[in-house]
Formats: sequence, structure tokens, C-alpha cells
Amino acid sequence: MQRYRILHRTYYNFPAEVVLEPHAVRLRPRESHELRIESSSLTITPSATLRWHRDVEDNSVAIATFATPTSQLLIESEVVIQQSNPAPLDFLVDENAVNYPFVYPAADKAVLAPYMDSPRDAGVLADWVATIWKPGEPLQTYTLLERLSSQIQQRFRYEAREAPGVQTPAQTLSLGTGSCRDFACLFMEAARHLGFAARFVSGYLQVPPSSTDLGSTHAWAEVYLPGAGWKGLDPTLGELAGPKHIAVAVARLPDSVPPVAGAYLGPPGATLDVGVWVSPV
Repeated sequence: MQRYRILHRTYYNFPAEVVLEPHAVRLRPRESHELRIESSSLTITPSATLRWHRDVEDNSVAIATFATPTSQLLIESEVVIQQSNPAPLDFLVDENAVNYPFVYPAADKAVLAPYMDSPRDAGVLADWVATIWKPGEPLQTYTLLERLSSQIQQRFRYEAREAPGVQTPAQTLSLGTGSCRDFACLFMEAARHLGFAARFVSGYLQVPPSSTDLGSTHAWAEVYLPGAGWKGLDPTLGELAGPKHIAVAVARLPDSVPPVAGAYLGPPGATLDVGVWVSPV
């Protein structure tokens, strides 16, 4: 078991006093049999009233409402977790799903259908996937997914993007570059093209500290494998999601789970600074 302290600070600076509308905050990790939250605090300035709930994807969401105008918004989350996923490859897939292609059981498919929607840019995706796997090629299911992830890591150049939003698969394929969320989206849509149920994951990645890099959130994807459940693959790193990966939110659509989302009434020109630190305890 590994313990981590996660500190996530978000600063919004406004050009004048503004009125803050309700903000949705998704910073609390998803608890499971592999992850337990030991302690958690969420500090917001100016003071806010918090209402916690679980969204449709069972993510933990805090809705912050404000009563006073402000020229700055500070959101600071500090969480200590216990993570126990030392061997991410230690799983078994049902016998009928070991080799690709396979068919999900009817009962599972009814639940998984929203995660199997026809992908965007299907034609472009089909051409690209054809360079990775040819119909009729005998291949184990996990090997195909691993190949898809590693090809994204090898073929495309990582580029941190501060701009909001997620590139479409066609944009990433055309540009040859992308952020972690762009690569996660490309992997997810390609997996759906191949008939897998796949979803987007937003969270944290534990990496060595740097004096020049304040850190950020991370994104990867999960694919549902019968017998094993939802398994994460990180195309930015080209590897299976493991003990360094800490999921906060999952979603059918990649742009629906930002860490902080909200609006304000006032003049334009707000600036944003974010710092994320994930440290072993």
C-alpha cells in the first residue's frame, strides 16, 4: 500500500470585482477497493456554501455557491489517500473475451451501450486503426489495446495545452500533437471503433517533483473487459494505468468532467493559475 498527499490549488484573478455563479468542483478521488481516502479538505475563498452529490457517472461533485463579490477565487483541495494497486497486470479476462474480436454478454451490453456510441470522425479513425490492426489478424484482446495505447505514445508528440476543450480525433491525427486529454480521447474513440466500451478518466499522476513544473491534472481512458472490469490505459505514457494513477472522475464524454467549472458576471480578462502536487507520504 502507498499513501499519497494530493494538493490541488486553483487561482482565478479577475480584472475587477465580479459576481460568482455556482461552480462545480470535481477534485475528490474516486474511492474503490484499491483506493481509500484517509482525509480530505476543500478550502474556498471567498467563503462558499458547499452542496455535495454524486453525478450520473457516480463522481463526487461539490457545488459551491457564493454570497459576496470578489476579485479573486481560490480553490484548494488537500487529500491523503491510500492506494493499493501494486500489480495492475494481475487480472483475468473471461475466456470468451481473451481473444479479439469478442461480443459482450447481452446484459452487460445494455449497460455499456452509452460507452459504445459510434465514434466521432469514424472514417478517419478507421483509416488510422487499419494501420494498427487488420481484420482477421489473430490477436489477444489486451495485446490489441496495449498496441493501440503504445502507438499513440510513439507516433504523436505530447504538448501541454492550457486552452480549454479537447481536440477531436481528426484534429489530433492531423496535427500529430496533443495533450494527455487529447490522447485519451483518441484512444477512447479508437477503442469504440473496434467495438469496445470505453470511457474518459480525469485524475492525477504521481511524478517526481520539479522546481519548474507546478503540475497539473492528468487524463487517460478505461476499457471494460469482461471478468476484469474497467481497466485503465494511459496512451500518453503508453502503459496500463497503475498505482501512480489516481482517478477523480470518469465520463462518457471527455469534456464533461473538468476539475472546476463555473461562470461569473463581470468584465472579461480573468486569468487562471493551477498547481498540482502528488507526493508520497
